[in-house]
Amino acid sequence: MMYRIANKIVIGMVGIFVLVSCHGLEELNENPNQIGSENVDPNLLLPTIINGVGKNVVDLGFGNMAGVMQHTQKDGWSSGHNAYDWSNDSHSWNGYYSLLTNNKAMIEKAEEESLDFHHGVGLILKSYLFGMIADLWGDAPYTNALRGDEGSEFFDAEFDAQQSIYEGIHTDLKKANLLLSNSQDSYFSIQANQDILFAGAVAKWRKFGNSLLLRYYMRLSEKEPGIARQGIQTIVSQPQTYPLILQAEDDANMPYIGNTTSDSWPTNTKFDADPQGAYFRIKLAKTFVDKLQELNDPRLAVWANKIDVPLVLEEGAPEGTDYVDEEGKRHISQDIVDAYENTVGFPVDFDSLYVGLPTALTFGTSYNLSEDVNQGTRNLHVSQLNEIYKEASGPLLQSRLMSASEVNFILAEAAAKGWISGSAENYYNEAIKQSLSAWGVSGDYDDYIANGGAYSTEEDIIIQKWIASWSSASEAWFDYRRTGLPELETGPASKRAALPLRFYYHIDEIDNNQNSAEAIDRLEPTQYKGDDASNNSAWSKFWLLQGTSQPY
Repeated sequence: MMYRIANKIVIGMVGIFVLVSCHGLEELNENPNQIGSENVDPNLLLPTIINGVGKNVVDLGFGNMAGVMQHTQKDGWSSGHNAYDWSNDSHSWNGYYSLLTNNKAMIEKAEEESLDFHHGVGLILKSYLFGMIADLWGDAPYTNALRGDEGSEFFDAEFDAQQSIYEGIHTDLKKANLLLSNSQDSYFSIQANQDILFAGAVAKWRKFGNSLLLRYYMRLSEKEPGIARQGIQTIVSQPQTYPLILQAEDDANMPYIGNTTSDSWPTNTKFDADPQGAYFRIKLAKTFVDKLQELNDPRLAVWANKIDVPLVLEEGAPEGTDYVDEEGKRHISQDIVDAYENTVGFPVDFDSLYVGLPTALTFGTSYNLSEDVNQGTRNLHVSQLNEIYKEASGPLLQSRLMSASEVNFILAEAAAKGWISGSAENYYNEAIKQSLSAWGVSGDYDDYIANGGAYSTEEDIIIQKWIASWSSASEAWFDYRRTGLPELETGPASKRAALPLRFYYHIDEIDNNQNSAEAIDRLEPTQYKGDDASNNSAWSKFWLLQGTSQPY
């Protein structure tokens, strides 16, 4: 669905200006074909914006954030993924502001023509994008961002406080809820085939917006617990006014079509068959595999392959024993194990089913006695991603922007805090049920919830939410910063002895926007700042974390 209308979009949007920074918007004023409300069709902009948002979610949540949160690790070209070897040229927000420029045009056109559906959807997408910017960097251009076409005084936009951005998100999402509160047939100019998220279903967009509002109230739980509590109570106490995504069938998922490199799942081997390509570089993380095995979690088999060749220690065997038997198991003697462990500094994992790659391992390519020590190749003794991740598209290959599982985990946490009525355990159980349903293993729910997945403490909520955030690990990172859970340890090659807290402001923004200096001054460095030259460190705390004890 996502790209069937691609050619139509291109034709309808020839000459669209793509924003590359908050500075240097002179080009926008000079471009005769610039995008604006007078020459835009909201239905043609909508799939472009949704697609951009969805790809950002996967690029982060299945990319480096999956490394930070130890869902995955790489054994090739891995420093940014495994070891957080970031700097001020690692992460740019230009792509986010480009999407916001298009989204602004859609909102303006919707306002001009009283298109309440497109207006409400635009506010939700605006909130999602600015929320990601605030979550990832902190203070950022917001109020006066995207106004370069109004004059040179807006070329260097001020950095709004992170707190103000969150407040703006709350306001916009409440407005979106009102705009989308009417019956489906009361809206006009909706083209279902252009809405690649919900096919024009107004009620589903409304649930998405309110669920996002719930997320951004819980985001404040440690910094502003009173505001977080009041906001969540208001939503939960008025289910008719604030409907939520509570069933997996309403999840905000964007599919991948798989026709070209740009619309295919990022680890596919259809367009990247290189034996050192994206699929082969990524392994399941040991932290994640061990936890899933401990819980006997049925999702492990959905996300990972079993190892190709199990290792067997043949006790008492002569030195140098190393052979593969008729069952495909590799037998080794103790001296081979000792030599390996003395070199790599990590024990051999003899699990016969699933083996994960340890965090930021210095000799990742040779882990677990791999005989192929080239970067990013198949390791016969470590679990690769499931075969589905070789595909360019598929029913499970989706960008997961918001899920019923996440919503129910938020409600479980709120109940555990005593903020809302109801049982934390019941919400928790429902969250797991919806996650298992989303990943096609709903039949395992009863056994899982009675055993490994059983609720015990509030900590279980965040641990299970971390598991359920597979392929959308950014949200797990944001929860970790807020709660310190799960308790993750760095590895021998990690850049610092603690997980990072934010992205560095990019050097281009620092060089081109003088207002960045004040934003950097407002950051609070931690003991892990290391040799970063200023407060612009991935180990500095922005407003949301300042004054809290989390995560350190």
